[in-house]
Amino acid sequence: MSATSHNPADPAQILKGAIISGVINAVINGAIQYFILKGHEGPIPLSVDAISTDAHTVLGSSVPLAVSLAMILTAVAHWTFKAPKKPFFPTTLWLVIKHGLFAFGAIVAGAVIWQRMVGTIEVGLGTAVIILGIVAGIVSAVVNYMTISAIAEPE
Repeated sequence: MSATSHNPADPAQILKGAIISGVINAVINGAIQYFILKGHEGPIPLSVDAISTDAHTVLGSSVPLAVSLAMILTAVAHWTFKAPKKPFFPTTLWLVIKHGLFAFGAIVAGAVIWQRMVGTIEVGLGTAVIILGIVAGIVSAVVNYMTISAIAEPE
């Protein structure tokens, strides 16, 4: 291996790609959430003290956002990774399920802990969009890093 070539399975390269993916997804999904929430009148609660509620909450919206992103981006990372990799079935298919469940558990646990420790706080549209963008960015970066690290074949 020459000094000028790079290994796409190198942890530093994977981390760099994951950070770039996270930033891009934070911006894109923040913009999408802005258009979804812009018709909402008044402040939006981060969470409420109820399992079943009709109220739209920021952390409640982050659950399907995180789960869908985790599952979709796991498959996308597999198909866009150009270096030698493990097969989609069963390796990446299992990662799709695992990352979806991990995102669900992490976001729900975080929301429950937030509600228990802080209680109900209402925020404006801008803050809600920023929080949802940050959630999307973190999920994207973590999933990208975990997926590429798991599927890359060592050279």
